[in-house]
Amino acid sequence: KKKKMSFDIITIGSATVDHFADTDSELIRIDTRCHHEELIAFPLGSKLLINELKTTVGGGGTNTAVTFAHLGLKTAYLGKIGDDAAGDFVLSLLKQEGITFIGARDGQTGFSVILNSIMDDRSILAYKGANDHLLDEDIPHLDTKWIYLSSMLGESWQTVVDIIAKGSFNIAFNPSNYQAKLGYKALSTLVDHVKILVMNREEACKFLGIDHTETPHYRELLEKMYELPPEVIVITDGKEGAFVYDGDHFFHGLPKPNIKILETTGAGDAFSATFTSAIIKGINTKTALDYAMTNAESVLQYKGAKEKLLLWDELIAQAEQTPRKIESLD
Repeated sequence: KKKKMSFDIITIGSATVDHFADTDSELIRIDTRCHHEELIAFPLGSKLLINELKTTVGGGGTNTAVTFAHLGLKTAYLGKIGDDAAGDFVLSLLKQEGITFIGARDGQTGFSVILNSIMDDRSILAYKGANDHLLDEDIPHLDTKWIYLSSMLGESWQTVVDIIAKGSFNIAFNPSNYQAKLGYKALSTLVDHVKILVMNREEACKFLGIDHTETPHYRELLEKMYELPPEVIVITDGKEGAFVYDGDHFFHGLPKPNIKILETTGAGDAFSATFTSAIIKGINTKTALDYAMTNAESVLQYKGAKEKLLLWDELIAQAEQTPRKIESLD
C-alpha cells in the first residue's frame, strides 16, 4: 500500500528518451509568392554519418519536473512511461533529481530523434507511445496545491480534464501548438480552471482564431487573452522577448544581449516552470518574468532540454549579475 505524500507541485506531461543527432545536413530555404519555408535536407538512398550523438530524458512533464526540483519545490511527476529499458532510464533520472514518480508503466516509452543541421537548425521525429495512454485508473490521490500541465494528447487528454474537473488545484498550463490551434472552445473545459496560461505568440493567435501574420500589438493580444478565465497571461516571442499581464500591469522582458544559442530544446519548459515557481514562492510577475527568461537563456546555451537548469540561489545571482531590461506597457 503506497504511503500518501504531499507535494508543492505535481507536473503532468510527457516523458521521452531524446536522441540528439548532429549531422552535416544543410538547411534549405524555399521562398514562393505565398510562403517562406525552411527545410533540413538529407540525401536520398545514402547513409548519413552522425558526428555526435547524445541521449537524454526529455518531454514536457519531466523537463518541468526537473526545473521545479532544482528551484527547491517538492515535486512529483505524473505521466505514463513504458515498461521497458527506456522507461527505466527515465525513472533513473527522476530518482537522481529527487522527483517522485506517481504515474504508471505500460507499453513503449515515448521517443524522439532531434536532427541538427550544420547551422544548428533542427527537426524532431517524435513518437508519443505510452504518453498518449494515461488512464483514470492510473491516477493516484493527488495531494498538492499546484499542478503544472504540459501537452497531453490521445486518451491522456480526457484523463487530465477529469483530474482538473474533480480537484481543487492551482493550475499552470502550457499547451502545445497542436492543442492551441484547436482554439479556446475546444480547450475550455480545462482552460477555465487555469490560473497561469503560457503560450508563444503564434500559439496565442491560433488559440484566439487570429491570423498570426496580422497579430495585434502585444498589449492588445494580452488583453484579449485576459478576457478568458486565467488570472495571469504570459506570451513568449523568441527574439522579441516575453510579455506578461496579471490584470494590473503589462510587462515586456527583453532578452539579454550576446546570448549564444546552441540548442532550443527545453528552453520553453524551463521558462514556464520557472515563472510558475516564482509565483508559487510569492514573487511578483515582473520579477518572475525576469527569472523565467534567465533560466531559459541558461538552457539555450547548451545541448539538451535539462542542461544547465539553475538552482534557486544560482538563478537569483545570475539575474542580478546582469540586470534585464523590463519595460512597462501600461
